[in-house]
Order: sequence, then structure tokens, then C-alpha cells
Amino acid sequence: MKTSFVDGAFVAPDSQADLLDNRNPSAPTEIVDRFARADAALAEKAIQAAAKASLTWRRSSPQVRATILDRIGTEILARRQELAEVLAREEGKIVREALGEVDRAGHSFKFYAQEALRANGEKFDSVREGVGVDVFTQPVGVIGIISPWNFPIAIPAWKIAPALAFGNTVVFKPAELVPSSAWALAEIISRSGLPAGVFNMLIGPGRTVGDAILRSPQVDAITFTGSESTGRQIAQLAAQRMIRVQLEMGGKNPLVVLDDADLDVAVEVALNGSFYSTGQRCTASSRVIVTAGIHDAFVERLAARTKALRVGDALSGDTDIGPVVDPSQLKQNLSYVEAGLEEGATLVCGGQHLENDKGAYHFSPALFTNVRSHMRIYREEIFGPVLAILKVADYEEALAAAEDTPFGLSAGIVTTSLKYAEDFKRRSSAGMVMVNLPTAGVDYHVPFGGNRGSSLGPREQGTYARQFFTRVKTTYQLA
Repeated sequence: MKTSFVDGAFVAPDSQADLLDNRNPSAPTEIVDRFARADAALAEKAIQAAAKASLTWRRSSPQVRATILDRIGTEILARRQELAEVLAREEGKIVREALGEVDRAGHSFKFYAQEALRANGEKFDSVREGVGVDVFTQPVGVIGIISPWNFPIAIPAWKIAPALAFGNTVVFKPAELVPSSAWALAEIISRSGLPAGVFNMLIGPGRTVGDAILRSPQVDAITFTGSESTGRQIAQLAAQRMIRVQLEMGGKNPLVVLDDADLDVAVEVALNGSFYSTGQRCTASSRVIVTAGIHDAFVERLAARTKALRVGDALSGDTDIGPVVDPSQLKQNLSYVEAGLEEGATLVCGGQHLENDKGAYHFSPALFTNVRSHMRIYREEIFGPVLAILKVADYEEALAAAEDTPFGLSAGIVTTSLKYAEDFKRRSSAGMVMVNLPTAGVDYHVPFGGNRGSSLGPREQGTYARQFFTRVKTTYQLA
């Protein structure tokens, strides 16, 4: 039985253990790991430890922080195959995608090892004679980190690494669906030389552990990735407490395909962005907007490629699409397929539960045409491999359709026209825009985030992470 990591040690709650079975979505009878759930008392102990450690860690040498973070990144990369297989077993992401995620986690720690050493600060002349001004940044304090299930090592890494790099302490709550990757990361961090209390990891339910983190007066900031509904609740609570908050939430990301597009490129971009990682990415292109001249050829080619995708065990080398994460996600995918049919869309292929003798949560990627902009499959985030194709007349109609959403995370366009590519990059209101690339797939060294219902607060990743994890201080002195 595995436990949470609090104040430098793996510890179980004092109360009788409430056990969590982490199951393999490719074979749900298989238990990947068993965990003792943290309770509110253990959460409070973790918060107290982080607050105490903050007093000294905030004054630690940048070189100490850089060395520790680089050590963590090095071990992650050295154990990439092992960690990828753990990830595949608990989340259902196929191994080659899991390997990419593990690499990203390792490189995130190594990137922020260098950021810890980057000189930061400014000196100004005052408008008053004989007065000097210094501007510099300081750590925020205790950071509460709440991460989702769909990227169980990469998202924690890109939140934890900058928090530590800039002198903060951490109380981290992973999603209960994917505790094994979080535990493996905590185990690596536990041997990195990080002082006790600087990093704490709590495996437990949101209603107790998450609530304790959100409401504690000793937690100075919250960074959250998850659903829009939960994000709105966190934003309201953070506003009441007057603490800073960073939210990454949903998306209903458009991919525009124009008549002049390279058809082979368009099909592969749509296939990747819509269906890889079982469509369980906030940046997935779940609606494709296609101009009339290329529409029929595009649909025919994409349907053929979609039907050829192999849905199977995440650990199998010939699998293209792994299982969805759990029964509730499978049920949600099926319900949206039913809604699409009821509202008059045409199901070209897929949309079925592919049952097998292991009880796997396999779902065949669904492709809908004859879609209208009011339909639920076009407007609502499904978080599964369900793609709605909207036919439009021209570029201007395509752009208007792409913008017709309460979200604004990622958007893409496939075109050979520099004019349309540049226009789309500037006029799209999404926080990230891709040209002839899938809407999902971003780098760790540049900012990540969106607008409207997708994101709130400073951007994640890259040098921009400093904006959230530090406070700016201005000092004046008589020269």
C-alpha cells in the first residue's frame, strides 16, 4: 500500500485507512497500485509543513534550487520507459505517447533548473533627485497545486518545477484516477536533496484534501487544471480569500481546413489533433471547420484513416488509440454520440464501445458530418475522440465559426496561403494558434494558456511562469 508524501516522508493518515484502488482502463480488474487516501488532518499537516519550510526555502541559493531540479529531471529521463509504462497502465495513454509525456516532464524540471539561475531585477533612477529604485521578485509562499488525470506527470511537472525554482513550497494534490504517476514523481523528488516540507503530495479526494488546500489561510496561491465548472468555483473562493489563482480549464478547439490546403497534411493534422491520446486533451481539435471545395474529399480521406486506427491495450506496441480513462468517460462519450444522432448529424464511423473479455473501456473514434453550429457535439467539450465537421463556404465564414465559442485555448488552420495563415494567427482569439499543425502539441519552454472560459491568470510554462510564482517588489532608497 502506498501513501502520501508529507514533510519529507511517506506517511499514512492517523485515521483508519480509506483505500483507493488504481485500476488499469485497458483491463479494469487489474489493480495498478493501492493507496491510503489522505484525510483532512494529513492535509493540514502537509500545509503546516510547507508553511514552515517556506521560511528557509525562500532564501535558498539559486544554485541549490537549480542542482536539485536538474537532479529530478535527470532521473525522470533516465527512468522514462518505466514511468511511461506506469502512466499507460493507469491512464490508458499508449506507450509511445506516454514516453513523450515523461520526456516533457523531465525537460520541464531541467528547464526550470536553468530559470532558477537566471538573473532577475531592474534598477531605475527615480524622478526625485538623489533617490534610487530597485525592482525585483520574491516567492509567493505556499502554492496549492491541483492537477488533472489526462497528463498525470507532465502537468504536475510544469507546475511543481517553476514553483520550486522560484523559491516557493508546494502542496500537491493529483487526480485520484491517476495517483501512481504522481507517487513515482514524489518518490523521485524525495531523494533529490529537497529539504523536508518544501514539497508535499496528498493522494485523496477533492471534497476533503482539495477543500483543505483551497480554504487554508496558509496557502498563498492556487494553480489548477481541470474542468471549467470546478475552475469557476475555485476562482470564486480565491477571490473571497484575495489570493492569486491560475486556472487552465476547458476547450472546444477549432481546426479550419481551407480549399487550398494540402489534403494529406490536413487529414493527418485533423486525425492527430482530434483522436490521439483518445481525444482526452484540453487542446484537442474536437470541431473541424472545412470549406466547401475540399470538404467531400477531406471527409472521405479522414474517414478512411479513422477507420484504420487500431483501438486496443495501451501497452501493446501496435495500438493507435488506448482506452478512455474510466466508465464515466466512456458513458459520456456514448451519450454525446447519441445526442449527435438525435440532433440530426450523420455518424460516418465509430462511436461504439468496443467490448472485449478484459472489460476494457475501448471506444472507437467517432466522426460526424452534416453538423450544425447549434448542436451539442459542436458546442460542448466532450473530452473524448468525437469529432464534428462543419461545412462552410469560405475563409471568412470559417473564421467566424472558429470564433463562435465560449472557450479560447487553441485553434488551428491548414492552408498553403501565407495571407490566410497570417490573418488567422492575428484574428483568432485563442491563446495558442497552430498553422498546418495539430491544435494539440505544445513546447515546454514557451507560454501555455488561453482566453475566455479556457484560462484565467498568468500563463503557464516558459519564462512566463515567473509571473504567477513570484511577487514584484519595488524598493526606494536615498542614494
